[in-house]
Amino acid sequence: MAWCQSCERYLTPSTLTSEGTCPGCGAEVQHPPEPSAPVADRIPWHFWLLLGAAAVYLGWRAVQGVALLL
Repeated sequence: MAWCQSCERYLTPSTLTSEGTCPGCGAEVQHPPEPSAPVADRIPWHFWLLLGAAAVYLGWRAVQGVALLL
């Protein structure tokens, strides 16, 4: 969204003139900078703890299942 400093309002690309100026006052509009790519967050430690606990639980259930068959 473009911003007109003198009118203090946002303008959509379709409302700009063919030269890219504000239709109300004729001033050059300011375009916001392109957003940068978000930085990937680290996976929290408690997720890894939960994942490890689930692996231990499922491993133990597999041992019980094999013991049941024997």
